[in-house]
Amino acid sequence: MPQNKLISSDIDAFYAGAAEDKRLTYGLGPLELERNQELIARHLPAKSGVIMDVGGGPGVYAEWLAGLGHTVHLIDPVHKHIQQAQKRAAKLKKPFKSMLGEARQLDFPDRAADVVILHGPLYHLQKKEDRLKAMQEAYRVLKPNGVLLGFAINHTVSTLTGLLNGMIHDPQFYAMCLSELQTGIHNPPASWPGILPEAFFHKPNELLEEVKEAGFSSLELFAVEGMIWLDSKYFESRSNPEKKAAMMNLLKTNEQNRELLAFSPHMMVCGRKN
Repeated sequence: MPQNKLISSDIDAFYAGAAEDKRLTYGLGPLELERNQELIARHLPAKSGVIMDVGGGPGVYAEWLAGLGHTVHLIDPVHKHIQQAQKRAAKLKKPFKSMLGEARQLDFPDRAADVVILHGPLYHLQKKEDRLKAMQEAYRVLKPNGVLLGFAINHTVSTLTGLLNGMIHDPQFYAMCLSELQTGIHNPPASWPGILPEAFFHKPNELLEEVKEAGFSSLELFAVEGMIWLDSKYFESRSNPEKKAAMMNLLKTNEQNRELLAFSPHMMVCGRKN
């Protein structure tokens, strides 16, 4: 085990070397951020509530949520992320709190939160029993009728990306895609540095079943980016207000279409504590 015993050495090293604080500012990041905020906002308390941002990284969402007037606790297992989050919070008029921690053991009492957001645990915990522990721990700290918002990576994302850019024809990348499609297990080949380390990529129905098994009810599943990123001129279209509006309308009107969910790189599942 690495010195950081909360996570594997590969995950720790990946985020220690990555610019996670800037990831949402380029590529498909702005779409992911826009959609995540929109989806999260629908499920927030009408008045100030207590929100736990588990796997909240450097605090992009925690800053936004605190700015809305909520009491926000960011929990993350990466030392670098906690340092970045604390630095970010120190500059805010409405700061949030950050602490080193891990989703399967939250240092909070029962029934302490109105909303728990799982931003990384559902895809960085490869074993089902570990993902269930994270969701059951979220259930424990939620108040009655509290909301879980869990973000997952779709089992199709590497394959779709590989088909679009030709990477699928690399034998090792191809083998990785087959594993993800068949088992959900994602282990990047050594010949492809920089790819997300060990993870689990969900099938939509599989994600719903796990959240249900953890005890949640009133389940809903949403596409985050949907299929609009497949536009061959996506970035050009996004820069055009009329074309962007049309694409976003296409996304929103089909965000819960189960037959189209496989085209979305990320999904958000919502469940309530009884």
